[in-house]
Amino acid sequence: MTPEQNDLLCRVEDDAPMGRLMRQHWIPACMAEEVAESDGAPLRVRLLGENMVVFRDSEGRVGALDELCPHRRASLVFGRNEECGLRCLYHGWKFDVNGNVVDMSSEPEGSHMSNKIKARAYPVIESAGFVWVWMGDPDNVAEFNAPQWSSAPDHKIAIVKMHGACNWAQILEGSIDSSHSSSLHSSNMPTADVEGSTARDGAWLRPSADKSPKIEVEKTTFGFRYAAIRKPIKDADKQDYVRTTLFIAPFTVIIPSNDQYNLSQMLVPVDDENTMFYWVAWHPDEDKGISTDDWRKFCGAEIGKDVEPVTFKKVRTYENNYLQDREAMKAGDFTGIYGIPAQDMAMWESMGAIADRSEDNLGTSDKAIFTFRTQMYRAAQAVAKGEPAIGTTGVVLPHAKLMSYQGMVPKGNDWKEYNISDEERAQRAGNGGAKADAAEEVV
Repeated sequence: MTPEQNDLLCRVEDDAPMGRLMRQHWIPACMAEEVAESDGAPLRVRLLGENMVVFRDSEGRVGALDELCPHRRASLVFGRNEECGLRCLYHGWKFDVNGNVVDMSSEPEGSHMSNKIKARAYPVIESAGFVWVWMGDPDNVAEFNAPQWSSAPDHKIAIVKMHGACNWAQILEGSIDSSHSSSLHSSNMPTADVEGSTARDGAWLRPSADKSPKIEVEKTTFGFRYAAIRKPIKDADKQDYVRTTLFIAPFTVIIPSNDQYNLSQMLVPVDDENTMFYWVAWHPDEDKGISTDDWRKFCGAEIGKDVEPVTFKKVRTYENNYLQDREAMKAGDFTGIYGIPAQDMAMWESMGAIADRSEDNLGTSDKAIFTFRTQMYRAAQAVAKGEPAIGTTGVVLPHAKLMSYQGMVPKGNDWKEYNISDEERAQRAGNGGAKADAAEEVV
């Protein structure tokens, strides 16, 4: 990729086409738990280079306003959240969740100024453990497409949140890169005599030692799905171990599950050089899943211990080598870095704030990577020409019905037919089954 192509793929601030693309989708602003308290502390949120403040009012309604007061541009993050509104500390102007001025204590009684001024308010939806905001055209708000984990009750949804000090695209490329898990996460995902991915004793056991999976990609209207096909340790002549991953444009990845919980990620751009990493473990059944505390402990993402409250910046950073333990490496730990997210962050952030893709040398295991680059590059080009964003036109599939897969597939069987929703099967039949040709997808 040239530097100009790389910028089109990566940059989201101001009027950048990729940012305009993302503004045609609902975006997670924060976890619902961060603003759980009515009249609690307002929360500063930065998305696509824009700063906003999220708060829950006295009646439990969630609002998202531009961070700066429209009066004299002081921050509303420091404001008083009380009696169904957020009051600026500077002059006492108060705004409700819709941005309406409900009090102007610095203005004389009877002033009509409050009828002429309004704080910018973003449409808000609370769903599946998150507060979502609409940053696009306020007169053309899209219908909310609930995420995959919305099929689980709230108490069966566990979320890890972590700040990434680099661009969103290189983090997302890590999430759709199945081959790296066999090396980087090999101590967390060891080979064992199991039927499929099995969560046991702080590790995910795998029925394959194959570090070089065959990658096959199928393009879809929402993005693409791909399969990582590995040789299993048992009956390799009769079956393949298959793991399918879904990329749902613009920033969601559905990862193959294990026997205890399903896994989804969102890689949300804070700005050009920072990303908020969300990893969701969930299950709709009462007898399965993982608690929030156990999930954060397993991931090395406990709030106050591994990540800072409010900012979610990491204790393990590039500057301190992610607290890498070389003695643990000598004893058998592959990376010496605790937690799968921190292991990933060490790779992603070491590429620089925005990776220079012109220096990459992609191999056959990177088919999903160059499919992503080409698909989203072309999608940004389309938005720059005034066309709709990817995943917003035609029949939009319900995200809650989109599923990944992991397990044994008899040789000769088509991996595309495993764990696919009726809605996607019908759409696939209608469009003739779009395919991604690797030779045509390289940027």
